[in-house]
Amino acid sequence: MKIKRIAALVLVMLMAFSLVACGNKDSGSSSGDPNVLTVNIWDSNQQEGLQKIADKWSETSGIKAKIEVVDWDNYWTLLEAGASGGEMPDVFWMHSNTAQMYMENDLLLKLNDYIDADDAIDMANYYDGIVKLYTRSDGNIYALPKDHDTIALLYNKAIFDQYKVEYPTEDWTWEDMYEAAKAITEGSNGEIYGMAMNTSNNQDGWYNFIYSYGAQVVTEDHKGTTIGSDKAKAGMEMCRKLLTVGAPQSVVAETGTDSLFMSDKCAMITQGSWMINAFYKAEHHDDYAWALLPYADVNNNGKCDSDERWSAYNGLGWAASASTKNPDAAYSLISFFCSEEGQLMQSELGVTMGGMKGVSDAFANAFPGMDVSPFIQAEDYNLYFRPYTRNTTVWEDAIQQSGAFLDAWQHPDDAGMMAKACENAQTIIENAIAAE
Repeated sequence: MKIKRIAALVLVMLMAFSLVACGNKDSGSSSGDPNVLTVNIWDSNQQEGLQKIADKWSETSGIKAKIEVVDWDNYWTLLEAGASGGEMPDVFWMHSNTAQMYMENDLLLKLNDYIDADDAIDMANYYDGIVKLYTRSDGNIYALPKDHDTIALLYNKAIFDQYKVEYPTEDWTWEDMYEAAKAITEGSNGEIYGMAMNTSNNQDGWYNFIYSYGAQVVTEDHKGTTIGSDKAKAGMEMCRKLLTVGAPQSVVAETGTDSLFMSDKCAMITQGSWMINAFYKAEHHDDYAWALLPYADVNNNGKCDSDERWSAYNGLGWAASASTKNPDAAYSLISFFCSEEGQLMQSELGVTMGGMKGVSDAFANAFPGMDVSPFIQAEDYNLYFRPYTRNTTVWEDAIQQSGAFLDAWQHPDDAGMMAKACENAQTIIENAIAAE
């Protein structure tokens, strides 16, 4: 997913065109009515549940909150247009890719005074990585943690049964996943892919190989990377092997991993907890099952040691526009979303796991007939916060291009190309951080 970088004037023109095309003149802007808050998100899977939580808040506040979905690309186009002189929505999501830019330019409502006066909010109760993400270097807070997510392995039991391959277990290594994918791809003569990976989606895909093998895309101080190290190369070598028995990137680009999976064209994908609803509502969801991400047996002892299984986690933040016409109401809604009551509702409704610690157990029971506990179990191992720096998209986009990983993705049979890509990525990330 990429944030479009367009000149402010063009952004405004795009916004106007988009609003006319959608036939919704209010989308992406403040309603102007102090008794109505405009709330923008980009995930339609969460809209229904979040609207129920917002309606609960409206019962006591007397203010209506209208949640509108704008797709990812247009979401940031509209938000940047609003920041360039138009109107921003009252309340909206922030993401690790963009938070630093919006916070540094004072485009978001500062929340410190509100938090200090709010008995429902204690920042110590939230996941530390998410709190740090939305706290500026001067200590000012610009978003409250909405949720956190983890990654798991999704597989089709019917396909595994058809090709007599054993289901994934918590003892699976990445090599086990490779052997299973290979057996299915070869057993079907390529009509069904053993696995599929969208290499443009790093959080639910290849990032996890790098950390599982002991390296880091961005170091914990956000000032360096070890993506060019031998450990990272080992992780990406495993990723490369899997790509040789999975769907080609040309097929993934045309169809998408989720569609390949739900059309019974591939047996396994890795996916984030934010996508559970889509698979739960799918036609053949009774055939679908989740498992822990495999681990890297780097110590070669046949068991999962403490440092060998990793899952990325990320957390969105609820933020408000610094120019909202009703800042008190905007914060009140954010506070309710992020209060224990709101966070429990979010888990119980199966929207997402909470940004508040200790409220996500109910999430595992929100999908009767589908066991989603691997997303919760992932927290018993190692979580790393989705890598970010001040200008994440600069290096994140660059390492996906030709000369870095793009060539390796498209030619997985060439092992040397993947190793060289890691070295090139090291230089790209280091140079980007130095320029920040």
